[in-house]
Amino acid sequence: MQQIIAFGGGGFSMEPENPAIDRYIVRQTGKRRPKVCFLPTASGDPDSYILRFYQAFLKLDCQPSVFSVFRPLTADLAGFLLEKDVLYVGGGSTRAMLALWREFGLPEIFQQALQQG
Repeated sequence: MQQIIAFGGGGFSMEPENPAIDRYIVRQTGKRRPKVCFLPTASGDPDSYILRFYQAFLKLDCQPSVFSVFRPLTADLAGFLLEKDVLYVGGGSTRAMLALWREFGLPEIFQQALQQG
C-alpha cells in the first residue's frame, strides 16, 4: 500500500508525553514490529534529536533506526532505506534537507520506496 502521512508539529519531538501520532504511524504499516527509520537531515542530525527518537520508538512495537547523510552506516543507501517500512522525516530546514538528499540521490530512492509500498 502506498501511503504518505504528513503532519507539522507533534510527535515524539514536540509532545514526548503523547505518543498518539507515532503510535498511529507504526500501526498504519499493518506489520508486527515494523522497521521505522528516522531521517533527521533537516535539523542537521543532532544527537539530542536522535536520542529523543529512540526514547520514543523503543517504547512502541517496532524496530527503530536512524539514517544520517552526515554519518551513513552503509554505502548501500538504497538497500538500507528500501528495507524499512516507515521513513519518518524530521523537521527543520526543508531547503537544506532537499539539497542534501539530491546530492545523495535520495529522491529517487524515496520514489522507489513509495512504489514498493
